[in-house]
Amino acid sequence: MEERMLSGELQGAEANEELSLRPEKLDQYIGQDKTKKNLSIFIEAARMREEPLDHTLLFGPPGLGKTTLASIIANEMGVQFRMTSGPAIERAGDLAAILSSLEAGDVLFIDEIHRLPRSVEEVLYPAMEDFCLDIVVGTGPSARSVRLDLPPFTLVGATTRAGLLSAPLRDRFGVHSRLDFYDNTALCSIIERTADIFDVVIEKSAAAEVARRSRGTPRIANRLLRRVRDIAQVKRENSIGLETAQQALRMLQVDARGLDHIDHKLLLGMMDGFKGGPVGLDTISATIGEESQTIEDVYEPYLLQLGFIQRTPRGRVVTPMAYAHFDREVPEA
Repeated sequence: MEERMLSGELQGAEANEELSLRPEKLDQYIGQDKTKKNLSIFIEAARMREEPLDHTLLFGPPGLGKTTLASIIANEMGVQFRMTSGPAIERAGDLAAILSSLEAGDVLFIDEIHRLPRSVEEVLYPAMEDFCLDIVVGTGPSARSVRLDLPPFTLVGATTRAGLLSAPLRDRFGVHSRLDFYDNTALCSIIERTADIFDVVIEKSAAAEVARRSRGTPRIANRLLRRVRDIAQVKRENSIGLETAQQALRMLQVDARGLDHIDHKLLLGMMDGFKGGPVGLDTISATIGEESQTIEDVYEPYLLQLGFIQRTPRGRVVTPMAYAHFDREVPEA
């Protein structure tokens, strides 16, 4: 399958490079000012009481820094950071093994926590509330429940689909923080910081151009910068200028609003095949050859933010703003 700039999966050298770009302290973290301010207060209060931070839920579109924030929480609290994901925990015993290995105050980060199996989720309830594990020993009439005490810890859950969390699990998080898309100023600062880490000189105009096309997402901004850096290196340029940045972005088929060829395929497919809608999500999925969940989680949030599509009870509808972006006239109803 063709790799997209929006993919959340990192492989090989780029995975290690991505880790090196992550800030380690809150004062190094760019953007999300409201979330950052609240977390700094909660962390300071927990440290003054010499208690673990309350369980924290981070939610929002992919690529906005949820994993980075979880790591920063552990660093600010001065404790170990343990990381796993919902799909990786298949059985209650897997979760029990992870929880029993924690030390007092540790931060356990579960990415995609909405994908935890229900049987595993139920084991998590007493662990979050009472710091204990209820384990059933034996089978049949001789089965009995044994309670094991756990050291106090902080669970940080991350999800792109907060609505899929069950109410009992969601209510057990003491801190809820939503991460929003970044503005161009914050993204420009992130790009300049990344370029400095890469030991690359980038002109402000080039950084602003990359930021403008990064869909409000730091992960995408850093990936676009890598490709721009590649072209500048092949051209043997000492710094990344605006022309080089624009050339690289044209090669990547990323337009002036940050839409790539898949976004174009989605919008133009709705315009040409369905007169702008309304169109059902499954129909769009079949038309462009992408899974409906991918469309809903990856493509739609940014298109909704731009105002290029709307969700209605009858399906998705292309807005006049999207027609204007493609220099097309809005069809008559």
